[in-house]
Amino acid sequence: MNEANTPSPAATSAQASHRRPIRDLPDELISQIAAGEVVERPASAVRELVDNALDAGASQITVRLLAGGVRLISVEDDGIGIPPEELPVALRRHATSKITNLHDLEAVNTMGFRGEALAAIASVSETALLSRTQDQQSGFLLDARSGELRPAARSRGTTVEVKELFFSTPARRKFLKTDATELAHCVEAVRRHALARPDVGFAIWHEGKLVEQWRATMDVADVGDGDKLQQGLARRLSDVLGSDFIEESVAVQLQHGNVTVTGRAGVPDAARSRADQQFCYVNGRFVRDKVLTHAARSAYEDVLHGQKQPVYALFIEIDPLRVDVNVHPTKIEVRFRDSREVHQAVRHAVENALAVPRAQALAAAAAANEAGQAAPSADSAAPTSFTTPAAPSPWAPTPNWKAQSTMPFEERVGHKVEDLQALWGAPKTAAPGLEGNAQPSSFAASAPQAPAVQWQAATAQAPATESEAAPWPLGRAVAQIHGVYILAENAQGMIIVDMHAAHERIVYERLKTQVIDENARIASQPLLIPATFAATPHEVAAAESNTDTLALLGMEISPFSPRTLAVRAVPTALAQGDPVELARSVLAELAQHDASTVVQRARNEILATMACHGAVRANRKLTLDEMNALLRQMEVTDRSDQCNHGRPTWRQLTMKELDGLFLRGR
Repeated sequence: MNEANTPSPAATSAQASHRRPIRDLPDELISQIAAGEVVERPASAVRELVDNALDAGASQITVRLLAGGVRLISVEDDGIGIPPEELPVALRRHATSKITNLHDLEAVNTMGFRGEALAAIASVSETALLSRTQDQQSGFLLDARSGELRPAARSRGTTVEVKELFFSTPARRKFLKTDATELAHCVEAVRRHALARPDVGFAIWHEGKLVEQWRATMDVADVGDGDKLQQGLARRLSDVLGSDFIEESVAVQLQHGNVTVTGRAGVPDAARSRADQQFCYVNGRFVRDKVLTHAARSAYEDVLHGQKQPVYALFIEIDPLRVDVNVHPTKIEVRFRDSREVHQAVRHAVENALAVPRAQALAAAAAANEAGQAAPSADSAAPTSFTTPAAPSPWAPTPNWKAQSTMPFEERVGHKVEDLQALWGAPKTAAPGLEGNAQPSSFAASAPQAPAVQWQAATAQAPATESEAAPWPLGRAVAQIHGVYILAENAQGMIIVDMHAAHERIVYERLKTQVIDENARIASQPLLIPATFAATPHEVAAAESNTDTLALLGMEISPFSPRTLAVRAVPTALAQGDPVELARSVLAELAQHDASTVVQRARNEILATMACHGAVRANRKLTLDEMNALLRQMEVTDRSDQCNHGRPTWRQLTMKELDGLFLRGR
């Protein structure tokens, strides 16, 4: 044995003297460690205390703060209260009335359940509990530091006072921001609760001044009524997020299997540069979840411009047994048993809501207002299923080439741009009934003969009054500006349309309908030389466990070695792309979400490029018939408010706005 590597007796003795024995931690230190996870700042304490108030059945919650919540946090509620003998127990670690066994933990339907919040807060502050139940003659006040319990005046409910937060951990207190910043976080914490509970009133006071107040917009007894619940939620969303959010959003309503998705999704024009207006709730609990965020974002892929962030407030109801909320001490993260089911439900719910042309809804609402009726929501006919195809328009142009439904997928994706242009080209002979123009409309010319005559007769006899033109949401074309924009007149004022962007969306949606068949197996193209790449263990596991799913997507990925995968076939539509990059994207999506979204996204990019080249170009002079045909197509085309790149296709200028430009009425 080498003596140079042998520790000396002195060194061994020194190591033994520095060894610390294993012992139990003091309860107070355990609570302070837990406080480091649960109570990050005053807003964390506010969130936990409001959770408890909601679980107690409160109908009114009042939050009072001093110094942004550092000096004082007081949360008052009118819930069922706590009996005096249970007040000391409430401050113990892991003491709760929410769960009693493992089954309760697996099916949590309350906001709180861990039994850590009060103990953690009390360990880093001066905490007091004041509560009274309905059967008590008076309330009782418990001082958490001294343990003193004495009678005190109070109506039914509970008040929790937290003074001098982090006084016992001064190093933690130094990390807090300014009072204004901490106050903003506290308000945001209460606001998240308020959005999901329209049956509860909330008030926030700071330094003796009322900062925010949201009154209950519905009765507790009406929570089970679906219609009243939707109305109450809409009013609460308007109160908390502003009336602009309601005006610039559409209703979301979908039920699929075990998942129900409701709420509102902002239109693409309302997108923001930051993701600060994205609210997702699972069974009434505000959460931050990658599955939900990815699903909502993927629904905006076809309509959102650049790196803009959508705005939405989505409420997901799911069987508590199918979601695990015991993931993080702050309870802001969840884990779904079937994340793909939830992803698909959220994505399709938002997609279907955004697909409805906005012009129709706005026109219907305006018509109802003029008639003196209750204006329907701009989205009252929100889709309730995965597929809600729009009713075919009698003016919809039909292909004058081979029927797409009878062609194999390989042939459908192989058409050139010239073929696309032929799809919208003018016929060789003019349709009967055309008057005043030598060239017929290239948009309506390929429509069936009888409707074409009816359409031309309608344009020849233009409505004499605005009320007669009201059924057309985008109005009647009157002129073209520099071969780029179309001017139209509707009942509300003037419409400006970017004709290339609008026609691009029409062609794109038509191609998606004709080319994409999501229920059929996607045709695949075998690679002459398999593309191999070094894969991670997660990618290898995803490839081995999802062979059938990959086959449906037109891909074949098999192990080449324990750490290498080989791509042997790719979808025909994507044969010219990078097979390794596609494989990595699909496997990554397959591990977390729905892999078909990757292939669909790539395939849609191809169709979008084809549609861009096939759409009418700028500086092309259009007749009034062609302009009107384009407007009618926009009114019945899904997502026609934005082009394929997310830019708007039309804008409305009301008579009030036009009068303001010329100072009329002043």
